Amino acid sequence: MPETAARPPIERVAVLIPTYNERENLPRIVARVRESVPEADVVVLDDNSPDGTGEVADELAAADPQVSVIHRQGKEGLGAAYLAGFRWALDAGYEAVVEMDADGSHRPEDLPAMLAAAQDADLVIGSRYVRGGEIVNWPLSRKAISMGGNLYIRAILGMPVNDATAGYRVYRTDTLRQIGLDEVESAGYVFQTDLTVRTVRAGLRVVEVPITFVEREIGESKMNGDVVKESMRRITGWGVAHRRRQAERLLGRERRWHAL
Repeated sequence: MPETAARPPIERVAVLIPTYNERENLPRIVARVRESVPEADVVVLDDNSPDGTGEVADELAAADPQVSVIHRQGKEGLGAAYLAGFRWALDAGYEAVVEMDADGSHRPEDLPAMLAAAQDADLVIGSRYVRGGEIVNWPLSRKAISMGGNLYIRAILGMPVNDATAGYRVYRTDTLRQIGLDEVESAGYVFQTDLTVRTVRAGLRVVEVPITFVEREIGESKMNGDVVKESMRRITGWGVAHRRRQAERLLGRERRWHAL
């Protein structure tokens, strides 16, 4: 990845945790975050969960000044929730934001290493597919889909990132200001790939830190076949456009060479 100028220190960190029907998981994950990175603030992004997750989040915030809650009107997708959290963090003056699932699949115990890496990076990805990364309790079929999807993304987009679909991340807020958040239209899980592409195309430094990804024990996964199909459809479109631009640049250079 390209090197950039020295980056300012990260002092204020907001850990963004989107929720929809995570009433049982939320207190556990917030407690683990507060124990693992006590200097960080936690921001729950609740999409009006019908199971009362929002009320649980309010109780946690009332008991801890480092926990905040953003109540959203309804379920509008993972990307929309994170965009709301990003804007809140930018307005509040944080130097970095963390994306983390509420279900425990992203271990807060891995976060100190990711934040350390962010001191010299613009985006840190908690990666399942670099040396030292691991997935626990996934069936072979799901692992194959995930690994195959990431290989496809790397090939079609020409992007040297091993886990572009990963949802455990640290963004510097300066990075978010540079990658055009107002132009992001991705709402579902493809949002992660979208922002990875934008960060790489902006010439910013992406670092992958190995993590252990643990499949949730409580509640139901939001991932399904429709999500995978929609992601692949969008990524293929981006890939075709990327290869077309490459071909046009090559053709332009060839024409200029023949004109000499």
